[in-house]
Amino acid sequence: MSNALKEYLDFCQKRVEIALEARLPGENILPQKLHQAMRYSTLDGGKRMRPMLAYCTGKTLGIAPEALDGPACAVECIHVYSLIHDDLPAMDDDDLRRGKATCHVAFDEATAILTGDALQALAFEILANDPSITATPENRLKMITVLTKASGSQGMVGGQAIDLQSVGASLTLPELENMHIHKTGALIRASVNMATLAKTDLDANVAKKLDNYAKCIGLSFQVKDDILDEESDTATLGKTQGKDKDNNKPTYPALLGLAGAKQKAQELHEQALDNLSIFGSEADLLRDLSLYIIQRDH
Repeated sequence: MSNALKEYLDFCQKRVEIALEARLPGENILPQKLHQAMRYSTLDGGKRMRPMLAYCTGKTLGIAPEALDGPACAVECIHVYSLIHDDLPAMDDDDLRRGKATCHVAFDEATAILTGDALQALAFEILANDPSITATPENRLKMITVLTKASGSQGMVGGQAIDLQSVGASLTLPELENMHIHKTGALIRASVNMATLAKTDLDANVAKKLDNYAKCIGLSFQVKDDILDEESDTATLGKTQGKDKDNNKPTYPALLGLAGAKQKAQELHEQALDNLSIFGSEADLLRDLSLYIIQRDH
């Protein structure tokens, strides 16, 4: 990771942590257990990849970070809700997330379900009402639409449904990519696209190139996750290593082999860079971020 990217990612992680802390209900507000679970699951953990993408996109376009605190928090709330529900016994039945006990283990299953529900609702409340968002009313509505579609049956939830239906199945590469374009890629694209909507009158071609970039890194992120599930360990990942393989889920290494999966990640990185060719040095953080995604160790 370049020094410039490391410094900016540290800045983004600290910024979104403060922004989330301010927007989450206090743990002493009724119902206390629910609000404690929301804060437990959301604060002090995770790479914050989706908020960082929003901020990095904003830096490329000359958008002040404070104008993106709302979208960054909204997409992270959706992401955390998805992790809470993904870890439930009815889904992946996992007991470790971000290096600590999953929400249903630390609290209970009913609280975990309600915590995910509440975080989902909070995400859209932030987009609708947060005063830090300076986008036009029309673009604020578009942000809500982008995140709604990315979260629902045509996005993340739909991808999770396909994932559950695919256990033990043999998928083709296009089928596997379609699943992850929805399950993982949709929120990553939403992070970039909401940031572009914070800029008034952005050229449509520029917005399209950034969307294509986000599509590429959304897939490369999942390819790398699959590789790490094979090569890394539980302590490094902060979640149970080998879980997908043990559950007989379709993965890129299973379909392409480890070498083929690594080549696929590299190809997606190169495609992401191609979509940034219209930019100069102002997009270097996005370039570095794409490389970091395929080189990370957790």
